Amino acid sequence: MTLRSLLCLALLLGSAQALAEATHYPLTVQSCNREVTFKAAPKHAVSHDINMTQMMLALGLKPRMAGYSGVTGWKSVTPEMQTILDGLPELAAKYPSVETLLNANVDFFFAGWDYGMRVGGDLTPQTLQPLGINVYELTESCAFVMKRPPASLEDTYNDLRNLGKIFDVQDRANAVIAEMQAQVAEVRKDLPTDKPRVFLYDSGEDRAMTSGRLGMPQALIDAAGGRNILDDVEASWTRVNWENVVERNPQVIVIVDYGEVTAAQKEQFLLNNQALQSVDAIKNQRFIVIPYVQATPGIDNVLAVETLAKGFHGE
Repeated sequence: MTLRSLLCLALLLGSAQALAEATHYPLTVQSCNREVTFKAAPKHAVSHDINMTQMMLALGLKPRMAGYSGVTGWKSVTPEMQTILDGLPELAAKYPSVETLLNANVDFFFAGWDYGMRVGGDLTPQTLQPLGINVYELTESCAFVMKRPPASLEDTYNDLRNLGKIFDVQDRANAVIAEMQAQVAEVRKDLPTDKPRVFLYDSGEDRAMTSGRLGMPQALIDAAGGRNILDDVEASWTRVNWENVVERNPQVIVIVDYGEVTAAQKEQFLLNNQALQSVDAIKNQRFIVIPYVQATPGIDNVLAVETLAKGFHGE
């Protein structure tokens, strides 16, 4: 499912009679360990990072957005995505400031912990709420501020449902979720029972940036019929020593493609890393590449599941 097809679906639904009951304001939704109340649907929203921006656009919310942030400073934008973003200003290539949001008259900020916000930083729900900016936190990122179960695709569905309620576009949200669920079910229906051992490599040389059981890659690997070798690590995105990777001997390495270091360069680094020469995935050169937008919570998670399942088990 592409973003363009989801946008077409949203437009079709927008022209039809709503399938869900309209939102009644004031509306209160759960966001991590907080309750957030909306007196009305936001009119000047900002999404941070490419995955959250895609979610907003898939729900047809571009007319209600003041812009987005945190995309071009970190990731390459596909021609399709650039076409969809046209006319929507990027308020900051990396991290926006409080002043940037205020100058754009922002009334809603969709971000996450370690996705535009950090504990004790300038941009948090606690700092922005007194300024009239409501914050909705990416569900998967809640692991940084509260104890929660392992990441699952339900985290993404939950965010889409809540955005649907906040902006009164529940019909669109429900349709997007249903399509995503159907695609994942199609991938999973014939998966073999054997689960290859999988290591996700994000970046890093002295130590590896990867994901434990609380990050979205855990859900993607599991849905595709693999086993994250770090599924016992109570962390989201985290760093591990290469000794830990060698000890757990992954059969497949998933490379996250983004930033200045290309996926090919990351693969070459892993192949040349003397510490990894005994690892099955290195000996057999079994690598799968997925872009950042598929590895982080969002509508492209279904594409990641499809790609990973083919890489783990073949066509």
